[in-house]
Amino acid sequence: MALAAARRVPVGVLLRAGAGLGRTAAGGGGGGLGGGARSFTNHRLLVEPDAASGVAVMKLKNPPVNSLSLELLTELVISLEKLENDKSFRGVILTSDHPGIFSAGLDLREMTGRNPAHYAEYWRAVQELWLRLYLSSLVLVSAINGASPAGGCLMALCSDYRVMADNPRYRIGLNETLLGIVAPFWFKDTLVNTVGHRVAERALQLGLLFSPADALKVGMVDQVVPEDQVLSKALSVMTQWLAIPEHARQLSKNMMRKATADLMIKQREADIQNFVSFISRDSIQKSLHVYLEKLKEKKG
Repeated sequence: MALAAARRVPVGVLLRAGAGLGRTAAGGGGGGLGGGARSFTNHRLLVEPDAASGVAVMKLKNPPVNSLSLELLTELVISLEKLENDKSFRGVILTSDHPGIFSAGLDLREMTGRNPAHYAEYWRAVQELWLRLYLSSLVLVSAINGASPAGGCLMALCSDYRVMADNPRYRIGLNETLLGIVAPFWFKDTLVNTVGHRVAERALQLGLLFSPADALKVGMVDQVVPEDQVLSKALSVMTQWLAIPEHARQLSKNMMRKATADLMIKQREADIQNFVSFISRDSIQKSLHVYLEKLKEKKG
């Protein structure tokens, strides 16, 4: 939307080496996806566009848990931008190429043992993805086919509609406090806008992770369906949303979300500074390091 386009940092700024993350599998280059609408794959993201329906399925494929590394964040932003610039596409379904895990959220390895410049670069990329998702002119439907804590939950909350697999082992929520981290205000605002103030307040303080049934009960997801029907239900829901006149739907979405996005944009640089200051603390680094070591032990 105009708001995001006017103030968004150019995608190229997010790239380290910059080259080739958005190429099609067949080799194509810039511009829109065109009439062929072939699938294109990046290192950590698979995009399956269907020009006939105007819908692309975007699959996270950053094993083992689809952590939001700097590279994956960049690939997501570039791919979304390509789809938004191609007027033949009106909707995106976000899901995982690894059933059982939607996304484990922010990549703690990007937040541990690095220098302040890297922390700032990483956090700007997280902000950029949120802006791209939250203000997208496209209809976004999340097909949540696995666990979705923290940043994975945030991505889903940015969607216009959320379908989750009915598997009691899967959990969704902003559980940052369990790691000794405080969710930033724009995480909080996104959650409050979805589930209301009281549910969000309790969930954020306790770091709650909701089962699919409980997530449905509080409004964190919109439908819970059998695991093998998540994608088909998301496609069915997309058809309903695309039946609405596009201009009216986009203006309504902007009306509901603009104030939240404006607040983050206004405080964006301060938010980056706060993140760098917080994550650089010895106590936080120690806590994250201990948690990562525990994860390594579990894998071992």
